[in-house]
Amino acid sequence: MRCNDAEGAARREGGTVAGEDTAAKAVPDPASASADPRGMRRVATAGFVGTAIEFYDFFLYGTAAALVLNDAFFPNLSPVNGTLASMSTFAVAFLARPLGAVLFGHFGDRVGRKATLVASLLLMGLSTAAVGLLPGYREWGVWAPALLVFLRLCQGIGIGGEWGGAVLLSAEHAPPGKRGLYGAFPQFGPAAGFFASTGVFMLLSGALDDEQFRSWGWRLPFLLSFALVGVGLAVRLRISETPVFARAAAARETSRAPVADVVRLHWRQLLLGGGAMVVVYGLFYTATAYALSYATSAAVGVDRTIMLLLSMASVILLIAGTWWGALRSDTLGRRRVCLLGAALCTVWGPLLLALLDTARPALVLLGLCGALACVGVIYGPMGSWLPELFSTKVRYSGASLAYNLGGVLGGAVAPLVATRLQDVHGSHAVGGYVAAMGVVSLVCVWLLPETRERDLYAAPRAPAPRRADAPAHGDVTEP
Repeated sequence: MRCNDAEGAARREGGTVAGEDTAAKAVPDPASASADPRGMRRVATAGFVGTAIEFYDFFLYGTAAALVLNDAFFPNLSPVNGTLASMSTFAVAFLARPLGAVLFGHFGDRVGRKATLVASLLLMGLSTAAVGLLPGYREWGVWAPALLVFLRLCQGIGIGGEWGGAVLLSAEHAPPGKRGLYGAFPQFGPAAGFFASTGVFMLLSGALDDEQFRSWGWRLPFLLSFALVGVGLAVRLRISETPVFARAAAARETSRAPVADVVRLHWRQLLLGGGAMVVVYGLFYTATAYALSYATSAAVGVDRTIMLLLSMASVILLIAGTWWGALRSDTLGRRRVCLLGAALCTVWGPLLLALLDTARPALVLLGLCGALACVGVIYGPMGSWLPELFSTKVRYSGASLAYNLGGVLGGAVAPLVATRLQDVHGSHAVGGYVAAMGVVSLVCVWLLPETRERDLYAAPRAPAPRRADAPAHGDVTEP
């Protein structure tokens, strides 16, 4: 009896007793794991560099689809249909992203965040480099666009597993009260990747004549991915597993089927989280891939190099909006900041198209900067908010699926729908389409709970079955 009392006292005081699982002793203490400034700098760097490289690869394709892939792989189609075909291959990756979220989410929740992120980086980088080696339609016929679609599918699977792991790496290492801050670093990756991919194309577009650019120059940015993969691996292999997952793994609190558990127990967070992301994707790709294609077309007539330069300059506002939104979410709350961001996106969508139609570089720049700043305000808090909506055992799968569900609904079809709407009804219809996506996201954000104060080690849990006479509750608590 005395022995049992001693064991109980030891446990109450945080000690261990003989016979306890030795793996539990090796779990890093959450407070000490997040208190090391050097360790947190390494985590922030890894989150930023990895997502920057992967989104460089992803956006590279979008820029090429807007500028040159229609000629290289669909030369027998009319200009409008060729652009639609190249944008369709662009959309294929978004349809594959949920598959990547399922695949990498499963292993991320079962094996660990770090190993899964290394695998996603390799798949994404090598698929991108292979596009640069792929012969065009004139050399390989229909096999060329078929293989292009396959490589784009591989890109989509890779990026589908990237974001969720990267934000978990930051959020699960971050000290209390600073998850928004550290969750911002992976969120800078898309901006940096877009800036780098657009900048490389702009430099080549200025250095080469049109024939050189279209015949071989466009391939060089894709081949650069070979070197970038090496850089990303060197950074990511230096970081440790997150203390939150390490504790769950040591306690054997991982899920055998995390995706099934997300759908069964966290379906509400999944759907609302995906809906909240719709306007982020929709306005972003309308202001980047579609705007680049539309503004450089004969209908508007902005010079290609000037438009690329304007697109690069506008990314600065995306970074500023992301930083502001992420920081404010630590003080004002995730929900309040995202409501503001969704409202701003809803209003700015129609303004963007009106400013593009002027064909005046200063006004086009204003439209792009305003659009990406609005996107940044709602996108910044998502690096902490989506992970906080799910419990540890399904967090990788849940956050990844919600993020990429928004990508399918907002990003995959936005350039396609915008191109067709503009061709049939004019640019004002495109602005209305973006505003409609903003309303969808606004409603979803309103219905989601605030999570700023949640403990990632203990919450949130899936909602328990509710009795028929029990009142509804908007928040979710873990059983």
